Amino acid sequence: MGLTRRGLLAAGGAAGALAVGAHATTAHASVRRRLHTGFDRLAADGYALLSGQRVGVVTNPTGVTSDVRHIVDVMHGDERIDLAAVFGPEHGFRGTAQAGGSEGRFDDPATGLPVYDTYQQSGQRLANVFTASGVDTIVFDIQDAGARFYTYIWTLYDCMQAAALAGKRFVVLDRPNPVSGRAALGPVLEPAFASFVGRQRIAQAHGMTVAELALLFNGEFLKDDPVDLATVRMSGWRRSDHFGDTGLPWVPPSPNMPTPDTALVYSGTCLFEGTSLSEGRGTTRPFELLGAPEVDRRWAQAAQSLALPGVHFREAYFTPTFNKHVGKTCGGLQLHVHDRDAFDPVRTGIGLLVTARAVWPGFQWVNNNWIDKLTGSTKVRTLIDAGADTDEVVGSWRDELAAFRRVRRRYLRY
Repeated sequence: MGLTRRGLLAAGGAAGALAVGAHATTAHASVRRRLHTGFDRLAADGYALLSGQRVGVVTNPTGVTSDVRHIVDVMHGDERIDLAAVFGPEHGFRGTAQAGGSEGRFDDPATGLPVYDTYQQSGQRLANVFTASGVDTIVFDIQDAGARFYTYIWTLYDCMQAAALAGKRFVVLDRPNPVSGRAALGPVLEPAFASFVGRQRIAQAHGMTVAELALLFNGEFLKDDPVDLATVRMSGWRRSDHFGDTGLPWVPPSPNMPTPDTALVYSGTCLFEGTSLSEGRGTTRPFELLGAPEVDRRWAQAAQSLALPGVHFREAYFTPTFNKHVGKTCGGLQLHVHDRDAFDPVRTGIGLLVTARAVWPGFQWVNNNWIDKLTGSTKVRTLIDAGADTDEVVGSWRDELAAFRRVRRRYLRY
């Protein structure tokens, strides 16, 4: 029996969507059998949820099966689904663009499918893109990093809003929150500070999966014009799971998120984007290495003296190859998380800001107080400038975080 290219893709991909690697260790095999992503379950059900629909997919390189086949290649090779278009976010569908960039409109060489650019598009403009694509249903499958300012969740929000305007169905395929889903942490965005690093009032570390966020967005922020939404849950995921517990392959969701360790610290140390210190971009450990020229061992010592739970700080030196302080030797520190369950990334990020400002005279807020967009208000910046310590800053968002946690609880599905 002859096979077309689509048939070959289907034969390898549909099986691969649920298959366990034959050479996996016994320990990893048991974990892989336990957790299946939303796509795994969609494929196992023969794409019944998408039957009779022309489908477009919002995805990037993280949209892979357990054997790292891209879901677009798998679906394109399966005659049970009518895949008509792909929509690329920041960094692009195939992931060729750096931060703040995208791939534009092109035809995918591997599949021939038209790829549309969603980056920096929203509202009616994005709705027009969906309309022009000719699809009936839009599927979202992207790995998140668990932080409010990681832009893929706002790509999700913008696409849901635009799909509602265009009269399209919207399906979210769930993936794990890589830093667990145990708790929401940090300040809640104030509406006056809404931007692409925070559209709506959620906590800095939201503690939700993308499907749970989609339900929250639809129920709280799009309730006047909700999208026709369906979500496909994972099976076997526990809220206490970190990414290493899932058995899934880690594909960097963006160029500066190389490992799950990066995601673990990101919701706290990304705040250094708003300062004159390097957040480690241009190194092999972005968001784990922090520093600037003329910073010395006193910062690591001050940070260590805070006795923050689950983390140690090592005096470190590095030379960024791009971004801040490119080509200059920076002194600073590296975070070493030794207890993931005890570690609080947001409290840690605040403690590091407080100590950096205290020990380094060159400390500054940069880019027109970008820190306010990242934290969601002026509160963190003004408290630190006034000499507040870590406990005072963290205590300042207690009530707003408690209110968000009450709302969040209604949309948790695991």
